[in-house]
Amino acid sequence: MSAIEIPPIMKLVLWFGLYCSGALVLVAFLLFILLKKRFNRARKRHREAAGTTTVAFFHPYCDAGGGGERVLWCAIRALQTKFPNVKYVIYTGDIESSPEEILRKAHKRFNIEVPGEVNFVYLHRRPWVEASRWPHFTMLGQSLGSMWLSIEALDSIVPDLCIDTMGYAFGLSLFHHLGGCKTACYVHYPTITPDMLQYVSNKHRGSLKAIVKLRYYRFFAYLYAKAGSTCDLVMANSSWTQDRLDQVWKRPLDTHRVYPPCEVSDLLAIPRSPELDAKQEGFRILSVAQFRPEKDHPMQLRSLYALRELLHGEGPWEKVKLVFAGSCRNEEDHQRVKDLTNLAKHLALDEFVEFKINLSHEDLMDEFKRAKVGLHAMWNEHFGIGVVECMAAGLLTVAHGSGGPLMDIIETAEGSRTGWLATDELEYARILYTIIMLSNKQKSIVRTAARSSVRRFSTEEFNKGFLNAVSSLISNL
Repeated sequence: MSAIEIPPIMKLVLWFGLYCSGALVLVAFLLFILLKKRFNRARKRHREAAGTTTVAFFHPYCDAGGGGERVLWCAIRALQTKFPNVKYVIYTGDIESSPEEILRKAHKRFNIEVPGEVNFVYLHRRPWVEASRWPHFTMLGQSLGSMWLSIEALDSIVPDLCIDTMGYAFGLSLFHHLGGCKTACYVHYPTITPDMLQYVSNKHRGSLKAIVKLRYYRFFAYLYAKAGSTCDLVMANSSWTQDRLDQVWKRPLDTHRVYPPCEVSDLLAIPRSPELDAKQEGFRILSVAQFRPEKDHPMQLRSLYALRELLHGEGPWEKVKLVFAGSCRNEEDHQRVKDLTNLAKHLALDEFVEFKINLSHEDLMDEFKRAKVGLHAMWNEHFGIGVVECMAAGLLTVAHGSGGPLMDIIETAEGSRTGWLATDELEYARILYTIIMLSNKQKSIVRTAARSSVRRFSTEEFNKGFLNAVSSLISNL
């Protein structure tokens, strides 16, 4: 059989394609070398000018007011206390907030005041890490966006150590490769997990869509593992997160579990007793979480609707009130609150639901004092600071039976019960019904066990764990 003759024009196209590909690779390589030399010189100049070590935190949403931000401010406070002579920098995209406003909000929301100076580097490319900018291939797009954002950060200050506290492993890898920095990360939630791969496989089993999506996810997981391999120090916030990181990054010996800081001392001081329960009117349910899609506020509303059906709209139902307390990061979050308000009206629950947005620490404490039950509904919540806070405040807590609440926080065995776990709105409703019907003495037994169990998640324990992990890295800079 004679060989297939390739038309001359096709040969020209193939050669041109190969030439362009080789040229692009060469240009990328030269650009990498030039940037690496540039940022390494910049780091040395900055070290000489500052006269001390610089530790930077990569946290583009430092003014957001969630659990991740509590970790950021507690980490800075702990390091400043132990290493007061180090220069501390935060890379942030909150360009509309002044340093004074950011620090004031941190104190107002978390009751955290850092003892030393904090320098802020404002990043203008933060929209590149927004999910809305990447309607397709969102994970990959946001990861590439974080690299673009990291280059802007390196253009401003090249630190000796960069600590990522938001989960931008791809961006952090540039601090390692281009900036020559030591790197560390505190991982709240891995960008991709084996659970996600299994979910896609089960949902679209055998379809072309599943094959394409699985290959994309596996390719991304490979890249994510490569990015994670550049970190000098890895910290995971829970057993669930550590287990997933071990599966994806395969660095079990280098990964430290450091539970996030939960401000439990003030919450534990809230008085609770069967006598006070008897005097306190109403059945107030408190849900503490940022208004993000994964927190599944709609399911909580549907649970309340199902609870009404169980109570037949009589008796105790008239005393039930569900309070959503959380922060809004942007206009999308505010829109979610509007959508939730409309859903509550659609379910005829608007008289039994309240929304409390961006509460101060004092106002949130007041909500903890008034509530009797804590509610949390996120599937595979990586840890669950809000769950711990509810338990510390003496609230009878119901959380999703997965992730951190299942593996680290809530014990459901009778005799040592610290809370309840549920997986759907009907199960949530039945548990809420059970709690309503419990005697004050039974409630007190669960509450006491729960409050005793949360001390291992205190800010003091976080400080110890975080400093034990990071101190040697800073000392050797």
